[in-house]
Amino acid sequence: MTAEAAVALPVLAVFAMALVWALLAAAAQIQCVDAARIGARAAAREDPEAAVVAAARRAAPAGARVSVRGDGDLVRVRVSAPAPGPDVLPLWLWHTAVAPAEDPAVTVAGEVGVLERAGGGVGER
Repeated sequence: MTAEAAVALPVLAVFAMALVWALLAAAAQIQCVDAARIGARAAAREDPEAAVVAAARRAAPAGARVSVRGDGDLVRVRVSAPAPGPDVLPLWLWHTAVAPAEDPAVTVAGEVGVLERAGGGVGER
């Protein structure tokens, strides 16, 4: 009985550590997805690239890399980060979000129209 326990306990401990690592990696992957979406939204609003990268890094896991690229009327933001845990398994998590670039003239006109209807005129409350 003790021999079986001596073999089973380390196996169970390794299995439990693997489960914890998988949960941490899944949480980091979700952070990469959220960060890429936040960055793509900011890039679609035509924010400066430094602001896009800063917004994505705030939501990304520690040590993340953020890249922003424009493809015609689309913007792509890729966030990649090392998986948390031991460095024995060098696993990188990543996600790329794509958003259509917004037309600033349409956005401003839409906001002015909303303000005029809500308050009677721009700047009035």
